[in-house]
Amino acid sequence: MQIYLPIAEVSVNAFLLLGLGGLVGILSGMFGVGGGFLMTPLLFFIGIPPPVAVATEANQIVAASVSGALAHLRKKTIDIQMGIILVIGGIFGAALGIQIFVALKEAGQIDTLIRICYVALLGVIGTLMLFESVRSIRRTHQKTPVRRKLHHHNWVHGLPFKMKFRASGLYISVIPPLMVGAVVGILAAIMGVGGGFIMVPAMIYILGMPTKVVIGTSLFQIVFVTAFTTLLHATANQTVDIALAFFLFIGAVVGAQIGTRIGVKLPAEHLRVFLAILVIGVCAKLALELLLQPAELYVIDRGH
Repeated sequence: MQIYLPIAEVSVNAFLLLGLGGLVGILSGMFGVGGGFLMTPLLFFIGIPPPVAVATEANQIVAASVSGALAHLRKKTIDIQMGIILVIGGIFGAALGIQIFVALKEAGQIDTLIRICYVALLGVIGTLMLFESVRSIRRTHQKTPVRRKLHHHNWVHGLPFKMKFRASGLYISVIPPLMVGAVVGILAAIMGVGGGFIMVPAMIYILGMPTKVVIGTSLFQIVFVTAFTTLLHATANQTVDIALAFFLFIGAVVGAQIGTRIGVKLPAEHLRVFLAILVIGVCAKLALELLLQPAELYVIDRGH
């Protein structure tokens, strides 16, 4: 069943979109990732223009993150103060990212930039994830105890403009959270990702936040920053395709339920190896598309 996507200006099989949403939903349920960093390049592969894929995926991330954030809010595992600081940084980052996006779109370079960013991002994430997973499996087989370092002061504690974050039990400068939020905001605007894969480790290792409030606070920030990003894309670029977002969201909701059931039955380390290989595979395909000669040497720009 073919459907016409008015903003993307392409016809796509509705069941293919449901299947892609379901696939990423399964991965989300299995691995606890948002899936934006995989969904967007998969949309490239089926012919969705990169600017539309980025803006529409940001819209879907908002819907998916609201549910998770509300659940954490009920459990009181969100540091609201920290979340607000991250949101402020994220909004400034998103505004900057949109300006970069618009400038490159006008110059006709946005498609290439998005693809290059994804090749770099997926390459780094996939490689690090693979090494960490293999090391974890070796530790399990060798039964080597994991030594955890006690909380200690780092360079973050020497910065000015300190603020007390009661839920996290921290007294640190607001500068690092603002910077982390800004980086995630830029990524959300240019790449259509929530940024949780960067935000979560940054909150743990740079800011020193306790793990129990990290996921909820990250989702809290993602909801507001990606919503702001979607609004900017819709007004400045007119690249949010609601029809596309609807089919992807329906598939993702169903897939997430399946993925959650699969995830509890399989070893976590082996799941991470599988995800790492999948990420590296997507990265390799994107890299090949950038390097090889395109099928069509000349493309008519319908935006002018």
